[in-house]
Amino acid sequence: MKTLFIITTASVMLLSSCGSSKKDSAADLNDKKATLEKLKNDKEKTDEQIKKLQEELMKLDTNAASTSKVKLVSTTPVSTQNFKHYIDLQGKVDADNISYISPRMGPAQVKAVYVTEGQAVKKGQLLLKLDDAIIRQQIVAAQKQMEVTKTQLSFAKTIYQRQKNLWDQGIGTEVQLLQAKSNVEQLENGLNAAEENVKTAKEQLSTTNVYSDVNGIADIVAVRVGEIFQGMTLTGPQIKIVNTSSLKVVTSVPENYLTRMRKGSAVEIFIPDANKKINSSLSLISQSIDPSQRGFIAEAKIPYDPVLKPNQIAVMKILDYSAPNAVVIPVNVVQSDEIGKYVYVLTKSSNGKTTAHKVIVTIGEVYGENVEIKGGLKAGEQLVTDGFQSLYEGQLISTEVK
Repeated sequence: MKTLFIITTASVMLLSSCGSSKKDSAADLNDKKATLEKLKNDKEKTDEQIKKLQEELMKLDTNAASTSKVKLVSTTPVSTQNFKHYIDLQGKVDADNISYISPRMGPAQVKAVYVTEGQAVKKGQLLLKLDDAIIRQQIVAAQKQMEVTKTQLSFAKTIYQRQKNLWDQGIGTEVQLLQAKSNVEQLENGLNAAEENVKTAKEQLSTTNVYSDVNGIADIVAVRVGEIFQGMTLTGPQIKIVNTSSLKVVTSVPENYLTRMRKGSAVEIFIPDANKKINSSLSLISQSIDPSQRGFIAEAKIPYDPVLKPNQIAVMKILDYSAPNAVVIPVNVVQSDEIGKYVYVLTKSSNGKTTAHKVIVTIGEVYGENVEIKGGLKAGEQLVTDGFQSLYEGQLISTEVK
């Protein structure tokens, strides 16, 4: 019992100690936060007092200005220009007319190949000859059946004509005449069917000749004599014809940019391998989002160029925002504090000295090394572009080496 009492007492003391420790930690954290906030407030007040005292000192004591430390900086006049923001994406060159050749009557054995990879072909040019032995036999059989039907029809017409002549002379019965006429009609229908069978067999025979659907280059010829030609296999197309006279650049755009572009938006295209720069516009924006990539397809037409090939890497810069006569400055000169974004500009005091003036700015779009300024700066002001990192409001500055 004593042992149990001691263990219980120790557990209670341990839990009390842990609870007290957590409370102490929370209290210590709150104290530190309060102290930090107080120091920040004190610093703001101190900075404001320093600023006021410096301004008063410069007005009352002309010697103080001369003895203060002057910092060397570089300045650039603020100017306006046309600001453009682009969406930078990677795409590829593609062709509008790419034909994957396939057999019209299903897979068949190749008897002859009339094209090689890299060869220029024309629309309608013969590429392959497929096995046609069975179809030729079908044509011969259909033609024989047609000839037999023609002979039977000729005989039936002769019988009908004679039966009609007898009927006109009052000899024979009407049933005999009608039977002879029916035989002629049945054989005429049979002859028409036989002729259609011959046409069908000849059409099937023509499908054993594989032709090109477009003008272009035989980019892939992956079939040989004796193999089965089926058009598309697990490894890809057996014959691919590419027409490079009409090219385009295709890219996948993240869906969050969907509302920032439209058909006709300006595009700057760069082909690194060919060192080509092309100005174009969006010719197509797909109407659906790819669920796997969470993007949509955008295309831009480019002119024919013999050095450009399908699947070449291309860099697309799609214009999604522009602002004429905007104030644009280097993005690296913009600094931040608890109030917001700011820059320093050079100003002249009443006594002729040049000082740094802190200006709160409203920024717009950022592209590359530049940022659009929507408020706070105006053209003609002298923006501090070098030496701005450690400046303070009212500090004496100079743009000349003393």
